[in-house]
Formats: sequence, C-alpha cells, structure tokens
Amino acid sequence: MTDAVKYEKKDAIALIKMNRPEKRNALSIVMARGLVEALTDAEKDSDIKAVIISGEGKIFSAGGDLEVLHTLDNSAKIMEYMKQALEIIQTIRDLDKYVISAVHGFAAGAGFSIAVAADFVVAKKDAAFLCSFTDVGIIPDLGLVKKLTDNLPSAVAKEWISSGRPVSAEEAYRRGIVNRVTEDEVVEAAIDYAGFIVNGPPLANKFVKHMVNYADEWSSGTNDLQETAIQTLLLQTEDNKEGIQSFFDKRKPSFKGK
Repeated sequence: MTDAVKYEKKDAIALIKMNRPEKRNALSIVMARGLVEALTDAEKDSDIKAVIISGEGKIFSAGGDLEVLHTLDNSAKIMEYMKQALEIIQTIRDLDKYVISAVHGFAAGAGFSIAVAADFVVAKKDAAFLCSFTDVGIIPDLGLVKKLTDNLPSAVAKEWISSGRPVSAEEAYRRGIVNRVTEDEVVEAAIDYAGFIVNGPPLANKFVKHMVNYADEWSSGTNDLQETAIQTLLLQTEDNKEGIQSFFDKRKPSFKGK
C-alpha cells in the first residue's frame, strides 16, 4: 500500500488515515488509489466490523491537490483524476461495513466530500467544513451536491456551496451532517462512537446501510419486497437466535455475523 495512506487494525475496527500532512492531506491520484485499496482490504477482512477514516497532521483534508489539478490540461486527464477520486465515494457507499469519518482541523473541498460520504461523521468541536470549490471557479464534486441537497434546505445548501464559508462542527451537527461533536482526540472519539456497530449484528447492519442508501431510488412497493426478503433471511440466522436467547437470558447478545 502507498505511504500516502496508513492502515491499521484495532480490535474489530480498521483505521484508515490519509497521510500527506505536508500537503494538508490533499487528494492525489496515489492517495485516492490507496484509500480504495485500504477500504477494499477492510471489506475482505472478516474480523473488521467498522472502518474509520481520518487525516494525519493538523487537518482532515484540504481537498483536491491543486498542484496536480492545474497540470490536467485535457479532458482525458481530468476524467481519469475524477474517476479515481469518485471511486473512493463509491467504495464507501458500496462497502458492506459502516464507515465513520473522524474530522479535525478542517475538511475542505473534496475532503468535505469524503467526510460526509461516510455513514457517520464524528468531528472535533473546533473543526470546520468548507465548500471551497467556488473559490477556484468550480462546483462541488464527488457526490457533495447531492449529499447536501438531500440533507439540507435548498437555500442552506446553496449558501454553503456558493459562499464557501467555514461551517462549524456544531452547525453541521445541528443540520444533521455530523453525528457527534467531541472535545476529545477525534479518532478515539470515533472508536468510542463505533461501539454500537462493533457490538451490533453485522448482517443486519449491512442490510440497513444499503437499504437506507437506496431508499430514495426505490418505490414503496420495491421497498416492501426488499424488507420482506431480507427479514425472511435474517430471521433464519444464528444472530437472530442469539438475540432472542439473550433477551430471555437477560444478557447482552454476542453477534457473530452468521
């Protein structure tokens, strides 16, 4: 794996860290590929139940690497960069495991996109989010426009995008973009937040993630069919039997993802 990304395991959690602090974790093609590789490794590891993405150094990520972007002088080069960067977002979305972003300092531009592509966001109290795209005359990418318009009133989404102003962690929390604001070290806070995932039922969590992600694309009838099919499957699992038995035993369940 590239040096631009660090990967380690802590119990049932994969810790993925963007590692270009000298460039404020700006997104290069090498880093993008490294993030996808790390996410894929976490997906394949049966011991991993949750993934945390963070940034080395003083900030989460400054976004796209402008030193790289200004050299992209034709459509083919631009499309290749965009394709590689977008694969990060698509991989997070398609992963069967929950992904948490742990944001400190600031998440700007594509860094903002990566942060909120995660299933959950834990942010340091003094962290900020910036739609800095308009500062260089472009629009948000990597799914950020849809993410914001799905979760914010349209006027607020337009303001955040077009003003490029810093959005504090607490404002993002009030708007439902951030799940937890912390004064503690942010990765440790994210590990603590992940407790309900690590101790929860992996199979059910997998289906919850994908059903929520695709809910806007399904009709009510399709959703009903999906729910019925998935519930029929889950009601026959060892985890379901364990959950029921633990209820009668008055103890916490021990889910195995089977």
